[in-house]
Amino acid sequence: MESNQLRFSILTLGAGGLLALMIFFNSQLAFTYSPIEASWFAHGVGGFTALILMLFIQRKSNSATSMEKAPFIAYLGGIPGAFTVLLAGYTVNSYLGLSGTLALAIIGQIIFSLVSDGFGLFGLSKKKIGLRDFASLLLITGGSLLIILASGDTL
Repeated sequence: MESNQLRFSILTLGAGGLLALMIFFNSQLAFTYSPIEASWFAHGVGGFTALILMLFIQRKSNSATSMEKAPFIAYLGGIPGAFTVLLAGYTVNSYLGLSGTLALAIIGQIIFSLVSDGFGLFGLSKKKIGLRDFASLLLITGGSLLIILASGDTL
């Protein structure tokens, strides 16, 4: 494995751990207040954190004006983020727990990404979806079901 591949793999694993922490903390807020209030708190703290990071971390480009303007749809990323926090607040505090919620969320992400790649949605280049993709999805789904069913609760 190349040095960059290893670095990106480690960073991605770290991001997955942070995602699990985020969902756990947000579910605690949702349990204490409500899922909608938890979403407000999470995005307020996240926005403040992003502002602080923007002030202290230098951009690699020479100026913001040299960058190409992002398409309008790129600015809508906060909408699914708000619903993610909202829905996770409900599901983590259910029989699914944190691991079941994350397992099903990963399945949803993979299915949506395969559809997006296959049809070239959102300006992505089309990718032929093959048998390996379906086999991977099947294995991940099976593993996720084992995680959920291992707790003794049934669907």
